[in-house]
Amino acid sequence: MLEISSLTKHLGKSKVINNFSLFAQRQECIGLFGEDGAGKTTLLNLIAGIANPSSGSITVHGFNTLTHPLQARKVLGYQLQAGLSHQTMSVKGFLNFIADVRGFSGAEKRSRVDRAAMRLELSRVLNVPVGALCVGLKRKVAIAQAILHTPSLLLLDEPTEGLAPNQRVKFRTLVQSLTEEMAVIIASRHCDELASLCTRALVIARGQLVADTPLSEFQRKSRHYRAVTLAAETPLDLLALAVLPGVAGIEEDRHTPGTVTVLALPGHSIYPHINALIAHRGWNITSLKLETGRLNEVVRHLSHEVSL
Repeated sequence: MLEISSLTKHLGKSKVINNFSLFAQRQECIGLFGEDGAGKTTLLNLIAGIANPSSGSITVHGFNTLTHPLQARKVLGYQLQAGLSHQTMSVKGFLNFIADVRGFSGAEKRSRVDRAAMRLELSRVLNVPVGALCVGLKRKVAIAQAILHTPSLLLLDEPTEGLAPNQRVKFRTLVQSLTEEMAVIIASRHCDELASLCTRALVIARGQLVADTPLSEFQRKSRHYRAVTLAAETPLDLLALAVLPGVAGIEEDRHTPGTVTVLALPGHSIYPHINALIAHRGWNITSLKLETGRLNEVVRHLSHEVSL
């Protein structure tokens, strides 16, 4: 589906992408994670053919993006990070325009525009100018145009920016359905909110690929893997928590008084012991959560290692 080999991109004397290689298959949802300036958008622009590599090759669905650019673009959809800003064209007019560019007409064109609008819940704003929409709706229009032609590869750049919490839940459902039809790559600084979506995690730092691993393995690299976060209305007995078997330490949440995270030693499960202590002490717990690992923390650590 997507094959990148020894990809390098120079900007002046700097390498913004450095010897990057990747292979992605259909029905994969890949998270492309990294801090600001890591090279995520540059990489997506190179895959999409918006920028040309200095060296290396990119093949999308069997088409080299340099030797067969039109064929590669036909099987690729791209939601750009920059928001749409057309001041007069309506949402429906914009989607019709994209359908025209993609070569659709007649009943098929109407069907594809209607389906994309329905999947992104844009029906009520179809006659509203794109420029008058809020950031979240502009983002949804950008995603709608990217999936209108049912691409084989979908690139999403910070797709959840500007979306309300309930919209982010619906976005996850949408991407899960899209992954059944195509390969999806999502570039984001907010990896934790994508943990339930992505099956594979890539970390890019200073243009280099520093991690490529199944998401479950990536989560295990977090020191919060199998930690337990709990909150109570009254202060908790931290010493009683600290001496439980398998406990590595306790973190108090400075922003939310009464909330603590109990860290687990590698290979230990502390959740049952904490549950038993709560029952024994009769604590009034308002929330209790078993952590799967904080991805943002792992990305920061890997990025820092590269910058040293």
